[in-house]
Amino acid sequence: MRKSINQKLYYYLWPFLLGSITSFSLPPYNFIFINFFTFSALLFILIKINKKQNSIWLNFKIGWLFGIGYFLSNIYWIVYSLTFEDIFKPFIPFALILIPSFLGLFYGVTTSVVSRFKLKINFSSILVFSLVFSVVEFFRGFILGGFPWNLIVYSWTKYLNSLQILSLIGTHSFNLISITIFLLPLLIIFEKNIRFKISILVFLLITLICNNFYGSWKIKKNETLYREFEDFNIKIISPKISIERFFKSNNKNIIIDELIELSNPDISQRTIFIFPEGALAGVNLDDLKNFKKKFSKKFSEKHTIIMGINTYKKIDNSIKVYNSMVVLDHKLNLLHEYNKNKLVPFGEFLPFENFLKKIGLKKISYGYQSFSPAKKRELIFIDKKNFNFIPLICYEIIYSGRITSKFNNTDFIINISEDGWFGNSIGPHQHFSHSIFRAIEEGKNIIRSANNGISAYIDSNGIILIKLKSTQKGVIEINNYKKLDKTFFSKFGNKIFFYFILIYISLLFFIYKKKR
Repeated sequence: MRKSINQKLYYYLWPFLLGSITSFSLPPYNFIFINFFTFSALLFILIKINKKQNSIWLNFKIGWLFGIGYFLSNIYWIVYSLTFEDIFKPFIPFALILIPSFLGLFYGVTTSVVSRFKLKINFSSILVFSLVFSVVEFFRGFILGGFPWNLIVYSWTKYLNSLQILSLIGTHSFNLISITIFLLPLLIIFEKNIRFKISILVFLLITLICNNFYGSWKIKKNETLYREFEDFNIKIISPKISIERFFKSNNKNIIIDELIELSNPDISQRTIFIFPEGALAGVNLDDLKNFKKKFSKKFSEKHTIIMGINTYKKIDNSIKVYNSMVVLDHKLNLLHEYNKNKLVPFGEFLPFENFLKKIGLKKISYGYQSFSPAKKRELIFIDKKNFNFIPLICYEIIYSGRITSKFNNTDFIINISEDGWFGNSIGPHQHFSHSIFRAIEEGKNIIRSANNGISAYIDSNGIILIKLKSTQKGVIEINNYKKLDKTFFSKFGNKIFFYFILIYISLLFFIYKKKR
């Protein structure tokens, strides 16, 4: 009986605990050393179990429980979005369990596939585990629209020198290498050959030191590349208007007055004002024109306003609603419009809407009708000579390799966001970390305006030049930027990841042949 209980603890409790502990390697903590223990321990458990019983189902459950522990402890904040309206509150316990359980399936697939190989405490087992794990994580970013949130590579967020390799190989390739590195202590601890053990330790140290040295050199080299804007500046507006206020009536005038006051426009200074997503929830573009007098009094012809707002279009006798980023002049005339491509399931659109709305459900964000996805993203030109940018709304920035492949002639990404749905949790910090990764990968300066969340200006090396905390109301003024050539990764994208897959497979084939 006692032996049976101990086995269940070993098989089920330990993977769950390891997954939960691994979360502390992610933002905002970034205790990266944890991964050297948890990943090595997970592979050690798989190896030991496969010596006793090679059950696909048991191996699946080990990975699944690791994934449940991992996602339960790092995306628990998703359920905070269900607390604003009473109709969603009964779903909180289900969402808290079902979302980590679903995402954990990807890790269950990983461990069940890995268990089909003859696992031992050797380098080839580490290569197999790293390869399968990273490939499954890659597909997690595509299946059912994709959710590439909290890849283990985000453990490096606070280690800016180490992150510069992203400009060469991208997030998914670095994720593959990172998992391999985190598994090497397994060899250092258990390998009996002292010479091989020392070789692995030396290899690990040299790899980490060289990568850090490269990053330091790259950042220092690029310090000379800052340029001044010629005759204008940019203001990032971070108003911190609470989500609760959107569910109250008669707030529109007050909120718009607050935005204008915070902007503090100087009529003689040519300025681009960037308002976040969500600051005017409940106000669509047509409604906004009712406040034309207020804007034209405070803003001048030297001012351009970029903001997040809802727009409506009549297509095929039906009204489509879009989550949009618009560019307006001081009289609120529309100059440019971008409609969001990647929508958040349940947050911005309700899957199976025709059925679920009959039982009283709707999307979580403000309003009843689901947003419609657009298919196009183009550069927005405010000044053909001086300033253009790639528009991204909210979590569109989390997708590695799917942003700038066709956009060569810009140095900027503007990302507007509303992270207030996740409260004062770790969620906004995790969301913000993706911006740092995209800046380095693409070699672009990122201007991030968040209503509730972290607003910041990040240069093309991922250096945070200035930021406002998620609880901090204010304005960020920008008058310079870093000019970089197109990065190696932005030229080739995730094709590089597939080349790394081929390298790993070749290494495994070489090791196999050598053993034979």
